[in-house]
Amino acid sequence: MNVGNLPFIVSALLVVLGIYTLLFKRNLIKLVIGVSLIETGVNLFLVMLGYRSEGIAPIYTFAPAGERMVLPTPQALTLTSIVIGLATTALLLSFAVFIWRHYGTLDVHKIKELKG
Repeated sequence: MNVGNLPFIVSALLVVLGIYTLLFKRNLIKLVIGVSLIETGVNLFLVMLGYRSEGIAPIYTFAPAGERMVLPTPQALTLTSIVIGLATTALLLSFAVFIWRHYGTLDVHKIKELKG
């Protein structure tokens, strides 16, 4: 089954949707979701860069001669990106909880008005 450029299109849509969320939403939780969407789109893009049709896993040591292997570097970068994204998401959500407790709202514009 040939999917062509579909994963790249989905990756671009995820990034665009995340940027839209960051630019036009005011709720802090929605902003965190926008950051996660951008991260997911970039991770999908990285995985698709290393994909090879009918490739075998690069950890297979007894591969027949001449077999094409999937590139391991984008997979390693994606794994690192997922771990960093998890830590970033946890930090952003903890900031949102702190702001909720301190100001009683998650609306960015109301928090700017309360600044003084």
